[in-house]
Amino acid sequence: MDEFWLTDAQFAKIEPHLPTDARGKDRVDDRRVISGIIHVLKSGGRWADAPREVYGPRKTLYNRFVRWAAKGVWTDLFETLAKAGGPPSQVLIDSSAVKAHRCASGGKGGHNQAIGRSRGGRTTKIHALTDRFCRPLAFLLTGGQVADCKAGALLLERSPRCRILLADKGYDSDAIRRQIEATGAAPNIPPKSNRRWKPCFSPVLYKGRNAIERMFGRIKDFRRVATRYDRLATNYLAAVSIAATVSYWL
Repeated sequence: MDEFWLTDAQFAKIEPHLPTDARGKDRVDDRRVISGIIHVLKSGGRWADAPREVYGPRKTLYNRFVRWAAKGVWTDLFETLAKAGGPPSQVLIDSSAVKAHRCASGGKGGHNQAIGRSRGGRTTKIHALTDRFCRPLAFLLTGGQVADCKAGALLLERSPRCRILLADKGYDSDAIRRQIEATGAAPNIPPKSNRRWKPCFSPVLYKGRNAIERMFGRIKDFRRVATRYDRLATNYLAAVSIAATVSYWL
């Protein structure tokens, strides 16, 4: 089968974290519907293109995805499974730009939907924290024009405790370094060339920073993550969270 289907082991991991407060008649088979949602995110097709004979009505898939995105179910599921991995010894931070498709226009709130203009046109930036094994720990969305150090300060507030935090030159600011050190971690960030005083930096440890680049590459195998089609930032963040969950935590 070309269609995606959750295995028994994968569904057993997520089933305890699914909502249980459903009212009225019972929900349609969770495993079938979630498998259909993941199929659409991986293939990059329209919701209307999901095989009805495999996943059921497309309206059910879309409504479940959107309603649970609004409630934060998908992001909560991702964060719960990520925390179960235990505290990491190293944390990596970086961002990746994503092109926003023309159908992503029109979301209420304009720039509040994390779409901005940069050299690549209309883009969204995915800011992420990972451990040294490429496994994502947290995400934050901004417009493509937002500086890494500005968004990084917000994302670092959600960082788990670690011994070393790796980042590229985009995060080389005194404020970011102080924020990292305040948590008891050592920042390993290459200093910018215009710095008079060069902080300590280990090129050997820095070689492991490519783990976060590999993470971005893997979640962008989900075509609805590699290109943003969603108008609302909550829906797109849900898609990123589902891709990360399936790729690394299941």
